[in-house]
Amino acid sequence: MELTKSFESQVPAALLDRYEFREVRNGAAVIASTNPDLWSEVLEVLRRFRLEKSDLTDQGGNKSDLAARIDRHFREFGWRESRVDTLIELALKVMPYGKAGESQVTEIKSVVQNRGYKVDNFKGRLALDVEWNAKDGNLDRDLSAYRALYDFALIDAAILITRTQDDLRRLALHLDPASTQLKTTTTTNLAKLEPRLARGDAGGCPVLAIAISSKTFCD
Repeated sequence: MELTKSFESQVPAALLDRYEFREVRNGAAVIASTNPDLWSEVLEVLRRFRLEKSDLTDQGGNKSDLAARIDRHFREFGWRESRVDTLIELALKVMPYGKAGESQVTEIKSVVQNRGYKVDNFKGRLALDVEWNAKDGNLDRDLSAYRALYDFALIDAAILITRTQDDLRRLALHLDPASTQLKTTTTTNLAKLEPRLARGDAGGCPVLAIAISSKTFCD
């Protein structure tokens, strides 16, 4: 699938200079046109965010301080963590046999519940996740969730905030030569996400990827 570049006309130049962007199906243009108020909130969170030294040198857990900070910004705008569960009701109807004196339809019901994946931030018709330094399998989970949400007409598009790899690793070593942060390449980053977007893992869902990079760093 060909990557598109509608973000070049939808994202202010100051933010284009601070982040890396990728998209499929003109994700930025779709978001800006279908959810303009939410798009303004996303841009404001990007303006507020500052990459700090501790983000690159301190060890983070599954939910790092950086990801939590970004989530808090979205919480202030009313975005909330969400999960979509699927409920399937199966009904077996046994037809009556008149010659046996039967007149009523016998119905047997069964309900199957499938618990869906959580989305970090959800508001209106947009889903947004923050994947700073988690296992790269999280990207498969996120894109699968977007695909399902889009197929069920619950969202118009999705945004995934992640990071670059090599430039941030070099910056981390410059700030602290003993740093082991961002050393592993099998964690979530733009290089891992881009091929997944290109092969269409999100299905028909327009997706905008925003990557924090060394240019985002605030000394």
